[in-house]
This record gives sequence, structure tokens and C-alpha cells, in this order.
Amino acid sequence: MADPRGFITTAREVPQRRAIDERVKDWNEVYPGTVGRAVLPIITKQASRCMDCGIPFCNNGCPLGNLIPEWNDLVWRDKWQEALERLHATNNFPELTGRLCPAPCETSCVVGISRDPVTIKNVEVAIIDKAWDDLRVVPQQPEWHTSKTVAVVGSGPAGLAVAQQLTRAGHTVVVYERADEIGGLLRYGIPEFKLEKAVLDRRLKQMVLEGTQFKTNVEIGVDITIEELRDMYEAVVLAIGATVPRGINVPGADLRGIYQAMEYLPQANKVARGVEVPDQITATGKNVVIIGGGDTGADCLGTAIRQGAASITQLEIMPMPSAERPVNQPWPTYPMTFKVASAHEEGGDRVYAVNTVAFTDDGSGAVSGLDIVEVKFDAGQFVPVPGTERHIDAELVLLAMGFVGPQKSGIIDELGLELDARGNIVRNEEYVTSVPGVFACGDAGRGQSLIVWAIAEGRSCAHGVDQFLSGTSKLPRPISPQLRQLML
Repeated sequence: MADPRGFITTAREVPQRRAIDERVKDWNEVYPGTVGRAVLPIITKQASRCMDCGIPFCNNGCPLGNLIPEWNDLVWRDKWQEALERLHATNNFPELTGRLCPAPCETSCVVGISRDPVTIKNVEVAIIDKAWDDLRVVPQQPEWHTSKTVAVVGSGPAGLAVAQQLTRAGHTVVVYERADEIGGLLRYGIPEFKLEKAVLDRRLKQMVLEGTQFKTNVEIGVDITIEELRDMYEAVVLAIGATVPRGINVPGADLRGIYQAMEYLPQANKVARGVEVPDQITATGKNVVIIGGGDTGADCLGTAIRQGAASITQLEIMPMPSAERPVNQPWPTYPMTFKVASAHEEGGDRVYAVNTVAFTDDGSGAVSGLDIVEVKFDAGQFVPVPGTERHIDAELVLLAMGFVGPQKSGIIDELGLELDARGNIVRNEEYVTSVPGVFACGDAGRGQSLIVWAIAEGRSCAHGVDQFLSGTSKLPRPISPQLRQLML
């Protein structure tokens, strides 16, 4: 194990972000250099805080089953290559989870019962970023080719994970993406200041060198019918995500200036990379209101700050969470606590326990503001608090209230796929849908979730596809059928 007294003698320490007045002037990641470089000076001591518990609950807290105590110990012993091998044994894209995952592993860390938990996420990103810097991340080409063919629809983290696993198993894999570049929400939903796209591109280059093929600007159901795709390939994997946004049904919701977050963020991402976007939705000089207090809302906040918004208010219907773990969310569960993202440090106001009543018109059909009211949770629903109504000026309103499931028109309707009560694609324990030979993984089947769950589902789905094509599979399956039953 690492230092037997490390968790006692060493305090938790996280890397320092760049100064706010510096980072809001550009679109680079908020850490100096890369996250990994920012972490390296402190990471060996931080890895020493791992207790190597008899029962490492961090492994269970991570949907991928990451071998966290093992690579903590190896980092502490300065065995970086061995640490990389243990990290890649369970995670195809640790540079993505190390930047974007909310780290449920840390909230289930045994050290966290009585002290600050180990900085697991920082150790993870230090291992992989150092490996990239040292040119130790290389293509893993299959030992043989099976002649079996697989189409993967969607190139988000689930689609990329299933594609890489199946390519390494020797199958011929083609990934179809309807956008003009590969990556799904990684490309166009996550701002550069959280994930510089060079980090994604270097992993995609590795996948190409391994043999995975990518086709962009191809929408299945439009450019190619799903039946044509099934005729071309022996298996089809749907990793189409949960892309239908949750709307808001109040008077004035159809006014100009009210947009879904995923209309706003992709445009900003393109412009940040030097692509011209005609009639871009921008926050420059405007009073901005963001409805939704989650990660997507924070992404909108950081983007609007960099665009020079006059003011920004972020609304959340839930009450403000406590800073400490709630009593009804005991260790090792993932608690709903107050979180401060890098964007929250940079500006804007956060308003909790409020609901939007109506949007107001400036007289030309554009939004000029919104009326809100404080709410409280009573008898299973939010009810307004009398006398708390007020108005907020806004020329730009961004809806970041999450997603309600995968797009039904196109693939799902054409195949007649069975859906669950929430509108997600039904799969069996091997990720097979109601149509034989068609598989589904990620948010399309699970519902809107974390990147770490998407990668875990992709890896598990690859096991099912490999078994379907070959009769057996040696690919790992982080999400077992037993775990799937507990999730349902």
C-alpha cells in the first residue's frame, strides 16, 4: 500500500486554477498548462493518502470499477507506467473522466468517513496526462481480425468506448456521427475551458491508428436508413444519447431570445475554435438568465462570462444544498451537496428555490425578462410562496434543465424499438434491444447520466456485441447483469 500514515500526516490538496481575471479572457482550460501538469507537483503526496482499505469502496463508487488503490500505490512508488496500465485496464478515456466526472469514487472513499477523501480524480488525470506528455499512450492494434462488422451510431463517450473495445477485439467498426466532427457532447456540449478539444483529438487519432473508422455528416434515418445500415453490418450499436431537451411550459416561452443550452453551447464551442457561425447566439452585453443549476447551467455561465454578458443569474427550483453530507445520504452514497464549479468562481448570481411563472415581451416578440416566484416542496410538489413574486430583466434566457430521453423520430420509430416508462430504449442484460442484432448503450438506454456511466455502458455493451458476433467474449464487463438489475 501507499504510506501507511499518509492519510493522517498529509492534508487533502487540490491544484490551483489560473487567476480568474486571466482565464475569463480566453477559452483555455482553467488550469495552467493542462490539468495533469497542474496536479503533478502535489500528486505523489496526495496518492500516499490512500489507505488501501480491506474493502475499497471507491471501486464500487466508480461505475467502471477503477482499480484505485492499485494505481495510487504505484504513483506513490513512482511507477508511472504500471499505474497507466492499471488505469487503462478499466477506463478507455481517463483524461475525460479526470476532467469531467464528478468523482463518485471520492464520496465513497473510506478516508472520507472522518477526513477529507483522497483526491482520486486528480491522481487519475495526472497519470494519463503525464503518459501523453511522455508519449507512452500508443495504439493497441488487435492481434487478429475477425471479419465481423459493427456500426456504432453516435460518437459520444459511450459510442467511442464501445467502438474502441470492439476494434481491439478484432472487429471492423465504423462510427457514424451526424455532426461535422466526432465527439458528440464532448465536442460541442463541453466548453473548451473544461475540456480543450486537443485532449479529445489525440485520443481519436489513437483510435484511427487502431483501425476504428469514423464517418461524419451522416444521419442515420436520413442519409442512410436504419435497414440499409443493418444490411451493411452484422451488428448495430445505438449510442445516440438522450438529446431531447426538457422544455418549459409557461406564457411567453416562444419569445425570441429563449434558447436551449444545446443551441447555445455548440455555437460558442465552434467560435472558440475559430469557426465562423452566422447569426451566433451570444451573451455579449446582455442580461442573461440561466434556468437550471446543474453542470450544463455552469457551462452556460462560464461561456456567457467569456462572451461579456452584462449580468448573469442562474435559477434553480431546488433549495440550496448544504455544504455537508445530508443525513439521509450517508457514506458511501453520492450526496447532493453545494458545489462550486470554476464558472461559479468567475461571476454570476445563483438563486435557489424559485420557479419561472412567465416570460415578458419587449413589444417586438423578443424576451425582456421573466417573472419568478419562490417555491417550497409540499406534499410531493413545488408550491409557490405567496408574496415572493419578482421580475428579472433578461435579453437572453438559456434553458439548462436536462434531457428527457433519446430522439424518437428516425431510428427508434423506424425500428419500432421498445421503450421504458421514461422513454429510454429497453435493453436486456447483454444490451440487446427488442430488435435482434441491434444494441443500445449510454444515455439512450440509461437516461441522462454521467460520463463515467457512459464509458462503463460502452465497455459492457462491447462485451455483449462481441459475444453475439463470436459466441464468447474476453472483453471486460464493468456493469454485470446483477448490477443492471439493481439499477432498474
